[in-house]
Amino acid sequence: MTEDHYPKIKIHVLHTGMVHVSPALPNGGKHCSLLKASGLLLPYDERIWIPVSVYYIEHPKGKILIDTGWNREMSPNGTFDKKAQIKSLHSDLLYHVNQGVVPEGMAVNEQLRALGVCPEDLDYVLMTHLDCDHANGLSQVKNAKKILVSKEELKAGSNPFNPRYHKEWWDEVDLKTFDWNGAEGPFGKSYDLFGDGSIELIKIPGHSAGLFAVKIKNKDGKYVLIDSDGAYSPRNWNEMLDPGIAVNRKEQEKSLEWIREQSNDENCVASLANHDPNIHPQIIVL
Repeated sequence: MTEDHYPKIKIHVLHTGMVHVSPALPNGGKHCSLLKASGLLLPYDERIWIPVSVYYIEHPKGKILIDTGWNREMSPNGTFDKKAQIKSLHSDLLYHVNQGVVPEGMAVNEQLRALGVCPEDLDYVLMTHLDCDHANGLSQVKNAKKILVSKEELKAGSNPFNPRYHKEWWDEVDLKTFDWNGAEGPFGKSYDLFGDGSIELIKIPGHSAGLFAVKIKNKDGKYVLIDSDGAYSPRNWNEMLDPGIAVNRKEQEKSLEWIREQSNDENCVASLANHDPNIHPQIIVL
């Protein structure tokens, strides 16, 4: 096979709506309180709208989706709908932390359909973590061949006393866990999806217990890093400014240091923070 015909990896950056949050959520810093990051006492007009991204990967060895974004049920008419969102999230509290909207055609299954992809065509759905703006849309791709989440995250998400998660989002979904099989990343725990180093899930806890980044690498060593919520924008790693919500600040900072190192590496084609307002829908080819 000639160089020109070597299989490429295509990464589709898709926005599945927006989320309305406190500015302290993406940029709170290490001393930010949970109350401040939640925005529960913040006036509505002081909140900011940021995108909710998912990533569809066309890989020579399979079709992969990273995260699922919001569910169409929370925005049935493509507009902001308080009642529908609370019903979809099963939580009045989470509505007050992050209001969301999904314009028509932007739910993950709708965007995949526009690309000619059905959920059952997906070889893998990789859930970086189970927060509502990442996992609420799981039922829309429940027919994917395999849906993976880390053991640590599923354990946290299954705790009925943790108001951050609601198992109803994935009640109908066959979530599978995996065993870390590599030593990449800030905590020496990674999972090589295909066994060839092209797709690696890398443990970056702090924001949540089982959060992972996804490193997508081509044969030349060039890579795209999906940061998920390890960072919300380059400002986080450039200024070492912690996002506002964390279950473990020390782990969050260690993960953020690793993201900074990886993002500044000469082989890094792009470092994609999930909620970065400066990242627009696009296709990146490796």
